[in-house]
Amino acid sequence: MSEILSSEAGGSLFSLTQIRHLMRVEFGRAQRYGYAVTCLMIEVDRLGYLRDLYGYDLKEAVLEDVVGVLQQETRTCDYLGRQVDDRLMAVMPHTDDPGGKSAAQRLIERVRTLTFDVDGRTLQVSVTIGSACFKNGNALFFDQLVDCAEAALNEAGSSGGNRHVSRELGKVEQ
Repeated sequence: MSEILSSEAGGSLFSLTQIRHLMRVEFGRAQRYGYAVTCLMIEVDRLGYLRDLYGYDLKEAVLEDVVGVLQQETRTCDYLGRQVDDRLMAVMPHTDDPGGKSAAQRLIERVRTLTFDVDGRTLQVSVTIGSACFKNGNALFFDQLVDCAEAALNEAGSSGGNRHVSRELGKVEQ
């Protein structure tokens, strides 16, 4: 566990394995002590397209700046990690659904201010965020929370991106 915590202290992101472990631990605590925990799934819009047009170095620079915004706009008790396909995850203990929505909007607005100069053009960056909140025993397993946040992210992305969608755990989609 000390290896995982030292990663956070260094300002870097947790790996996929680390963030999933931390999510599992935090979810267990939330179940035991009855507090809310929100999961944000974050994706940089058109990141693969930017990589194809301008190269890997631009993609990494964009990700680095977006991660910098995430680190500035989240609390020290929140966990940030990298998921597959360059998606990012934020685990926010003691954060209910309105708090998660507020954090997501703040992140979207801050990321919109990022610009990159490439080939004499200025590129703007945006993110799409899906969120879900565990509260009052609305899920049995942390995977349900992650899956719900991913479904919200997919819904937001299929609607054009550059937005946030929140899904409630335990609700059946029609």
